[in-house]
Amino acid sequence: MQFTALEISLLLNGTVEGKPEVTVDQLAKIEEAEEGSLSFLANPKYEQYLYTTKASVVIISNEQVLTEPVASTLIRVENPYVAISVLLEKYNQSKLAKAGIEQPSFIHPSAQIGQDVYIGAFTYIGPNVKIGDHCRIYPNSFLADNVRLASNVTLFAGVKIYFDCVIGNNVIIHSGVIIGGDGFGFAPQADGSYQKVSQIGNVIIEDDVEVGANTTIDRATMGSTIIRKGVKLDNLIQIAHNVEIGPNTVVAAQTGISGSTKIGENVILGGQVGVVGHINIAKGSQVQAQSGISRSINEENKKWAGAPATNYQDHMRSQVVLMRLPEIEKKIVALEKQLAMLQQETELQNLKSGQ
Repeated sequence: MQFTALEISLLLNGTVEGKPEVTVDQLAKIEEAEEGSLSFLANPKYEQYLYTTKASVVIISNEQVLTEPVASTLIRVENPYVAISVLLEKYNQSKLAKAGIEQPSFIHPSAQIGQDVYIGAFTYIGPNVKIGDHCRIYPNSFLADNVRLASNVTLFAGVKIYFDCVIGNNVIIHSGVIIGGDGFGFAPQADGSYQKVSQIGNVIIEDDVEVGANTTIDRATMGSTIIRKGVKLDNLIQIAHNVEIGPNTVVAAQTGISGSTKIGENVILGGQVGVVGHINIAKGSQVQAQSGISRSINEENKKWAGAPATNYQDHMRSQVVLMRLPEIEKKIVALEKQLAMLQQETELQNLKSGQ
């Protein structure tokens, strides 16, 4: 679709400088843009490209001062980064826009489907499932018995949600996610084998959560595994049974959280963090990538790093010492040689004194 600079400026509450009738049909980075493209300048490091870009329209700040002539039509806004995020969302919505129920798909007669719902082909909707208004369920998805989706939920292709799980409003779940798979529960037997412990709980995901591709969230043994409001989960994360993640916490890729651990609000876990089970992580904690959390963190708003994780500043100091170990080793070897020589000299002097 094509849009004029004037139409875009009205959407963004901006002001046009140049040709309001010029049209664009794609978005592009300012340094790569061609004619017909819309771009933006938010980072001063890229200002040089404002004067050389071929973009037909560029979004800039109200405060941006021009030092050279600009060929592009400009749209001035209060915050270019926020403005482009609005346009990206509109563009994304247009790409993902779907409607109706595609065939073949299976919807159990007892399922309740809200208004303006899209259900893609080869989707299975089980008994007593409830789907709220404005949900988007892309092809090859699976919703087992008694699953609940609130309003404006998006399930991308291939999402699997096991029985009794509950999903809140405005949740986005990406392809390959499995919600409600069995928790890792096995009871050791006298003969060395393991007896499976049935997992009869569920998963509750509250409002405004986003779950990245191929992440797995296990159902509780009893009760619920809970992902609180506003949590953002990256791709390839493992969340075990009975875990609770507090509001607005962010977890990066390849992190694993063991069973029954409770994570507070506004926590940040970097990539490949490992967390043992049955511990607490305090509100506002920030954990560096590849750290290992082996005990509870009770101090709020602190930074942690290392495996096992320690205070971030202590960890950084230890890293400096670690890097100096080869140099320290050489000094120790040299000191040992000097000490040996001194001991020899002392022994010789003692021998002479004895004579």
